[in-house]
Amino acid sequence: MDLAERGSKNVQRESSLYNKDLAPVPPDKRTWGIYNYASLWVAMSVCIPTYMLASGLIAGGMSWKQAIGTILLGNVIVLIPMILNAHAGAKYGIPFPVLVRASFGVRGANVPAVLRALVACGWFGIQSWIGGQAIYSMLQVLWPRAASSVWTPWVCFYLFWLLTMAVIWRGIDTIKYLEGIGAPFMLAVGLLLLWWIARKAGGLGPVLQTPSKFQTTGEFMHFFIPSLTGMVGFWATVALNIPDFTRYARSQKAQMIGQALGLPPAMTIYSFIGVAVTSASVILFGKAIWDPVALLAQFHEPVIASIALVALLVATLNTNVAANVVSPSNDFSNLNPRLISFRTGGIITGVVGVLMMPWRLLTDFQTYIFGWLVGYSGLLGPIAGIMITDYFLLRHTYLDVGELYNPRGIYRYGSGVNYRAIIALAAGVLVALIGLLVPPLRWLYDYAWFVGFLVASLTYWVSMRSRAGKTIVPKSAELPEMTSEQA
Repeated sequence: MDLAERGSKNVQRESSLYNKDLAPVPPDKRTWGIYNYASLWVAMSVCIPTYMLASGLIAGGMSWKQAIGTILLGNVIVLIPMILNAHAGAKYGIPFPVLVRASFGVRGANVPAVLRALVACGWFGIQSWIGGQAIYSMLQVLWPRAASSVWTPWVCFYLFWLLTMAVIWRGIDTIKYLEGIGAPFMLAVGLLLLWWIARKAGGLGPVLQTPSKFQTTGEFMHFFIPSLTGMVGFWATVALNIPDFTRYARSQKAQMIGQALGLPPAMTIYSFIGVAVTSASVILFGKAIWDPVALLAQFHEPVIASIALVALLVATLNTNVAANVVSPSNDFSNLNPRLISFRTGGIITGVVGVLMMPWRLLTDFQTYIFGWLVGYSGLLGPIAGIMITDYFLLRHTYLDVGELYNPRGIYRYGSGVNYRAIIALAAGVLVALIGLLVPPLRWLYDYAWFVGFLVASLTYWVSMRSRAGKTIVPKSAELPEMTSEQA
């Protein structure tokens, strides 16, 4: 009998912890294969924030080789916790907020879920603002009179917001469809944009000859370390909630190979486009323009600019829905499964995203990378450390799925909260972010994700191993039968 089937039979459907959106996905509903996961990552990677990530490194002084190397290394690093946390989703068919009930408790799971949801809301707002700016730029090219109003940028912002809400309302199958058709199209358009602007600048040769601005190794490392943390932080969000996607996987092989084929290559290729195009902007305009929407506004070729802006618009919509809505919708639903569905959670995400004033997070590349990305990585790194330590080192991948939905079951701990996990989370966050307040310890903040991950993981492991009279995995537990691919 399949793991999900056995677990689902024990799920207490009358429980306050259960609704159909948080329930384990049965085997016959797990239809995502290698292509679906590879195209998911291609579509999520091919977006304006990825472009701005790469162009921000160029604007900060890196050469194209240094920028691409930093991005590739960061994505290879974040792929490791991504695949590890994906395992439980593919094995048991459960989403992220249900998985963290095992480590934080059935009620304590709301803490990491809400932290992850708030970061996603910030990203949702950023993507919506970028999408609105793309619409506004198209109006400037095609209908200058309509774009002249001071209110037009805000109208465009809310138009894109409403479009995203409509996609959310249609559910997870729409997301799968969008990623499947959008991924190859967006890569082709990105390469076309690269060819066009490189031709304007006299070819790739002059574009890629711009040297690094750093004169010494010390100067480079001072910029490289927080930049690498920012690269990891970029996808540290999805590294937590990846079970929300892998719960639909046909097998562990499908999700692992699909993610490995999709994430590092797609991020590196599209980042190269951002690096090259930004370098070309230095040649053409005398300064590095890190915002692609602002860059396209510099050209007065309506057809090419409109095609490129439409492409950026589609890419932003794809990424916004897949990366920034699925997780917080489930996370908010976990707060009160009886009252908050996936759709309702998506609406909450949209509203909170606007309230976080995303236009301020995109003031410049330093605010974007060193403020936003590095800052929230210090919140999410500790959660990843606790999840991986709990699932692999303490439970050896064994979970009682039915008990995850039982408010009085084995994952209740004392009062629904595992305070050891909360303390470990607080320790990881405190150590990671203390560098913001204590200048001599700034290096802790520069390594925020890594520091938070290690501190929280070690604290949680020590405290749980010393838990008197308790066992994480019963020695006599008879594990359900499984196929080699599900194991």
